[in-house]
Amino acid sequence: MSSKFKICLSFVLAVSLVLNSCTRDPFNNDLITSVPVGLAVSLTGNFGPYGNIQKNGFLMAMDEVNKDSSSSGIKLVPCILDDRSNQDTCMNIFRDMISAQEVMVVIGPTSSNCAFSADTIAQKSGVPVVGISNTVPGITEMGEFIFRNSLPESEVIPNTIRVTQARLGFSRVAIIYGTDDAYTIGAYDAFKVSVEKLPGVSIVSTESIQKGDLLFQEQLTRVKDSNPDVIILAALVNEASRLMVQAKQLGIPETVRFIGGNSFNTSQLWQQAGQAAEGAICGSAWIDSAVTPGNSQFVTNYSSLYGSKPDQFAAQAYASVYIIADAIKRCDKISRQSLRDALAGTKDLQTVLGIFSFDTNRDPVHSPVVQELKNGAFVLFN
Repeated sequence: MSSKFKICLSFVLAVSLVLNSCTRDPFNNDLITSVPVGLAVSLTGNFGPYGNIQKNGFLMAMDEVNKDSSSSGIKLVPCILDDRSNQDTCMNIFRDMISAQEVMVVIGPTSSNCAFSADTIAQKSGVPVVGISNTVPGITEMGEFIFRNSLPESEVIPNTIRVTQARLGFSRVAIIYGTDDAYTIGAYDAFKVSVEKLPGVSIVSTESIQKGDLLFQEQLTRVKDSNPDVIILAALVNEASRLMVQAKQLGIPETVRFIGGNSFNTSQLWQQAGQAAEGAICGSAWIDSAVTPGNSQFVTNYSSLYGSKPDQFAAQAYASVYIIADAIKRCDKISRQSLRDALAGTKDLQTVLGIFSFDTNRDPVHSPVVQELKNGAFVLFN
């Protein structure tokens, strides 16, 4: 047998093992069912700072779950594709994952913009989707196959405003928000409604920005002139970081705290803004100090593996794999419909996010927290 033929034969055998839904475990000869799981996230583009962290949490959980494959009989096979923070690209990779890769479930995408475009493809194909950072209204309303473990901003933001106003006692609020993204528009709406419900509190300035903007002196000057007690910032991390730096350069006092939503929940905020982000406050679905099942070990292992602490985006990606693995174990047979039904039945599951359930709308059920940045780390705001 020629060496070239041996190489080709080895390659064919390797491919056949990957494509076959059942492979034999060399250690116990039991059948191991391979379940393809897609991860559609933004590894490049405007949402890249979030997507790469999501990939880290996903891969870490996949490795942990698969270490138990010999006893569980299930091996999760990852399929990771970059949607490039682009709606058309996201739709294309959903089609590829569903048709060519034949995944049983898709985790993602990173942005709500992409979710509104791509999740409908999964819904029509009968493929479950678990959103891990889609927080705007209308996500799960796209259909019975659409889930998310990311708390909607309609729950998180009102809690954030109540907690911060009780502690800080602010009465004059400025709002800066992005007008070209589903998340930032949704966050702005939730902030505005929440602030307007507070007695004795008024919005003294409202300014708009867009993704990719670099200079904000005009908006910040008007905000400064309005003499706010706090600045609500509904912006993605790249723009939020620049705004914070320029606000400090313009002389807006450090006593004027920045309050944000889900987009603040990343280590990238401190890495990009540095000291200008000190004291920034945000609502969150998770904090690294939370006393939730396995959380301490998760933080330790993640920090050891990646050289930095995880953030909410890593935690939600990590938890999604365990939520899916639990649902698979409860399936009578491995199919997309059976997995959807098992996911819908998720109740009181122990996760790093807390004791986790899906409600009847396939939204997550667990409590939000409020955190702030101190010396480069998120700590509980209290």
